[in-house]
Amino acid sequence: MAATTAVSTAPAPGRAGSGHALRRGGSLSRKVRNNLTGYLFMLGAVLCFAFFSWYPMVREFIMSFQRTRRGVTTWVGWDNYIRVWHDPAFATAWKNTAYFSLLALVFGYVLPFFIAVLLNELRHAQSYLRALVYLPVMLPPASALFLFAYAYQPDNSGIFNFILHSLHLPTSQWVQSTAMTMPSLVIASTWMNMGGAILIYLAALQNIPGELYEASELDGAGLLRRIWHVTVPQTRLILSLMFLLQVVATMQLFIEPLILAGGDGVEDHATSIVYLMYQHAFKEQDLNGAAALGVMLLVVLIGFSAVYARLSPRED
Repeated sequence: MAATTAVSTAPAPGRAGSGHALRRGGSLSRKVRNNLTGYLFMLGAVLCFAFFSWYPMVREFIMSFQRTRRGVTTWVGWDNYIRVWHDPAFATAWKNTAYFSLLALVFGYVLPFFIAVLLNELRHAQSYLRALVYLPVMLPPASALFLFAYAYQPDNSGIFNFILHSLHLPTSQWVQSTAMTMPSLVIASTWMNMGGAILIYLAALQNIPGELYEASELDGAGLLRRIWHVTVPQTRLILSLMFLLQVVATMQLFIEPLILAGGDGVEDHATSIVYLMYQHAFKEQDLNGAAALGVMLLVVLIGFSAVYARLSPRED
């Protein structure tokens, strides 16, 4: 009798598992209902990314292995990659792009940080100065570059040469010179884009506890030592992120050489890898070759990002 009672009161394994599954399913459906509005907003963002970012990348990857002639598309394997690899401008474009990225790190990465530190030290007119440094970002890039094209005029009618001539300093040919083409592009690009970086750095600087600066001042640290031992360590994460974004952005150099240097520049000193893609796609009507170049650039940037993430400290 006791054995019969024990058997009849013991829960069936199947029923216990199904009850747990029902409770878990009910909890999941409850979470979906409670966050339905958030999921709908997220759906719009996901669809935008899928349609305007992910689909073009997948389509570009597929096109890089195809060739389309007179409306007929065939698979050609690695032929497009081999063909653009042997393009006479291929090595020059990569060299110019790397050179621009290096110069942009010296000016466009370091300079905004020090301007942000300077603005953070000021006690008056901070809001006015923030608006002033962010103003170039609000200008359309083409308009800003046409202003620089006027300022880079090789004779004294250009603003820069007029200032140099007024100070009795040697003038420059700017984008008409092989030596000054890339520095000229970097100056224009830095002026156009550094406002956003400065505001990001300012937001990070204002989150640093003031007690750290007070303690360093009591220890007799000057401005440079406070920046090196307090500011830089406290903003390390932002500096790391901005470094990565800076390299990714500068490797996609296109509009600056297109407007300021006519695309190629003097002796191809302004040709970038993205401008070479533009030439293949719209001047030579070679969309498949342009897609192959795009995939190459994507692989290089992914590789750089992976190596950079691997070498970064684990807590970053």
